[in-house]
Amino acid sequence: MSELETELQEESTKKKKEKRSVRKKKKEKGEEEEQQVEDEEGHSECVMLRGIFKLGKKSHDVLLTKTRLTWTPITPETPTGEPCVQQPGVVLLQDVFAVKVKRRRAAGKQSGGPVLGVALFCSKRKGKRLEEETLHLHNASSEHTHTWYNKLKELLTGFSRPRHVKVFINPSSHKKESVHIYREHVAPLFKMADVRTDITVTERKGHSLSVMKECKLDEYDGVVCVGGDGSVAEMCHAMVLRAQQDAGSPETPVKQVLPLGIIPAGSTDVVSCSVHGVRDAVTAALHIILGHTQQVDMCSFWSLGQLVRFGFSAMFGFGGRSLARAEKKRWMPSARRREYALAKTLARLRPEDCQLSFLPVKTSNKSLFEHRDQDRSPDSEGEESWTTNQGLYLSISVMSIPCLSPHIPQGLAPNSRLANGSASLIAVGNTSRSEFIKHLKRYNGSSGQFSFSFVETHDVSAVRIRPRSAIGSSEEASEEEGDSRTSPIIQSEGATFPWNIDGELEEIANEVLIRVHPRLITLYGEEVDEAESTASCSCI
Repeated sequence: MSELETELQEESTKKKKEKRSVRKKKKEKGEEEEQQVEDEEGHSECVMLRGIFKLGKKSHDVLLTKTRLTWTPITPETPTGEPCVQQPGVVLLQDVFAVKVKRRRAAGKQSGGPVLGVALFCSKRKGKRLEEETLHLHNASSEHTHTWYNKLKELLTGFSRPRHVKVFINPSSHKKESVHIYREHVAPLFKMADVRTDITVTERKGHSLSVMKECKLDEYDGVVCVGGDGSVAEMCHAMVLRAQQDAGSPETPVKQVLPLGIIPAGSTDVVSCSVHGVRDAVTAALHIILGHTQQVDMCSFWSLGQLVRFGFSAMFGFGGRSLARAEKKRWMPSARRREYALAKTLARLRPEDCQLSFLPVKTSNKSLFEHRDQDRSPDSEGEESWTTNQGLYLSISVMSIPCLSPHIPQGLAPNSRLANGSASLIAVGNTSRSEFIKHLKRYNGSSGQFSFSFVETHDVSAVRIRPRSAIGSSEEASEEEGDSRTSPIIQSEGATFPWNIDGELEEIANEVLIRVHPRLITLYGEEVDEAESTASCSCI
């Protein structure tokens, strides 16, 4: 054998050894990866199904467990013999709300046709929004497809989700778009998720309350309200009253276990923003379909021993008088009406002379008002330690939820939470108009709205407000020049004070007692820290 032949043979032997070595390493690596995957899956859960599907134009190895579905592209080896490693795709079954068999149907046909595979309809988070996304798994085998379809349906039924809901739609909310919003954005999702609905379109104020009193709630898994803050307030009030009725406890608030879903269709949608973070019908609908629930504190509002209503927030003084002026201009567009009312109320800014008593749940900021005194139990309210202030107030707010909105992303009560068993009391003492406007403007930012000497905040479990009534009327009083306003609003005998309770105007002549009731109602959604922001009004 020549020297050249010997070299060629040695080189060929060397290449064969290198190839065997590469194949051995690849096999060992593949076994390690496979073992690692099996170990990880075995540590959490076992694989229930494994099969080949096409996603797009590529074949994928698809694995199904009790909680997730993963898929990895099946790719050929690279020219060097090394495997092409790609990250697998993952979808959690808790985010899947529907599964359907895909078929190729001829035009005009409503059923039948050859099987194409399985489609999974999922919820995808994008910021604070939830969006619909479809995952297509293609496989022409009818037996293979139906095996996967049946197993997926079985797993999805294991989640606690509503199957039958009672829907109330207020056709007059905001721009009268609620029916359109429900039909275009919500109904198709409910149908896809196999959620049955029983719909009532309300015809007047109090209609939903009257229906709730007689409705057979045991037939439903949840209630859905399509409308603005007024519709939501009425529905929440109705649901708590119904819980009291069912429990035979007319005097004591009873927790409503049936969840309420809110489809926003108003101008501000404060409650919806507080549990969704965004005014978006699709997001709200997906929270309902997926069964995301959040227990929420509520307040009861009483006057002279009579229940006024249940709700989440109340404003006395500036907030109440602004709403009263806005209600007189219902013919205006909502944004313009809101700006007009704020500007008009600022122009006639006057303090309210009243006694403010509250029951703190923890040590609060030191009071910065004059005429402060301590009272152990106003009007014999047991052994509870109340704090009482007497003085002039421009605004008093009590809120058991953050009251987020697109105009105020951080909320009117940013320190409040949905279910912490307390409410935020925000009391704004008498000050100049310019200083009060500075306070209001800071709500558009992230902080600083309470860093004024005339503002105090407390976490409370109860509040009592006693306005001081005297002879005369402020509405006909002439305006004075300058920013300083020291003369209190003077009410005539028998006159009422306007209250803004959950965006609804309540005229109350006497004192109001507010008590917080922890986790009194369950809402579909989740707690958020901030709402999606939009351009705020420019009136101040």
